[in-house]
Amino acid sequence: MSYYFNKVVNMAFDEAIDKVTEELKKEGFGVLTEIDVKKALKKKLDVDFRKYRILGACNPQYAYKALQAEDKIGTMLPCNVIVQETEDGKVEIAAIDPVASMQSV
Repeated sequence: MSYYFNKVVNMAFDEAIDKVTEELKKEGFGVLTEIDVKKALKKKLDVDFRKYRILGACNPQYAYKALQAEDKIGTMLPCNVIVQETEDGKVEIAAIDPVASMQSV
C-alpha cells in the first residue's frame, strides 16, 4: 500500500505550482510555507537538484478540529504537497494519504 497520492500532469512546473495552489484554495486550504528544495540544496550543499517544491497547506477549520481531538496531530501539520520535475521532464504532484500513513505495518 502506498503512503501517498500522486498524479503526473502535463504542464510546466510553475504552472503546476499555481494550479495546485488554486485547487487547494478551492478546498479551503492556504499555503503557509513553500520550500524550494532545489534552491536550498544549492545554497546549503552547492549541489544541483531537479525542480522540487514543498507546499505546506493548511485548512484552519480542519486543523483546529484535529488539534482538539489529538494534541500530537501537529506533528503532521501543515499538510505537505510536493511538486517535482521527474527525470523525464514531466511534473508530478503528490500528497500523503492520511489513512494509509496512520495504519500500522
